[in-house]
Amino acid sequence: MSRQPQPDRDVTGAELAVLEALWELGQTTVRVLADRLYPGGAAAHYATVQKLLQRLGEKGCVERVPDTAPIGFRALVDRDALVARRLARVVDELCHGSITPLLSHLAARELSASERDELRAFLDRLQQSAVRPRRRRER
Repeated sequence: MSRQPQPDRDVTGAELAVLEALWELGQTTVRVLADRLYPGGAAAHYATVQKLLQRLGEKGCVERVPDTAPIGFRALVDRDALVARRLARVVDELCHGSITPLLSHLAARELSASERDELRAFLDRLQQSAVRPRRRRER
């Protein structure tokens, strides 16, 4: 489930709300999504969710589940893949390809103790993988 959306077609805010519901609920129907996104909504909201699912399908982010009644849908892109793609776009467009300004800005905000611990552990893993010697292939 780590398929990437098409590179030049990012998801909109409304499409993201549908994806978030699918990530939380897993495979589900248009009716369940409409009730979740528009509690007490009208028929127009059901049609809106159908259209959003259609657009997400065209972008490769969701798929119809075959042989289900009522028709089910599931996400094809996961949250981490979408976050990575959006951050890569920010780095490319706003930071001229350098991740340093983004990291500096994010690190400047106040981090909780658990966030600092997670960041240290992540940096330690990066350091360990960078210094790990590569094995020489034998001929």
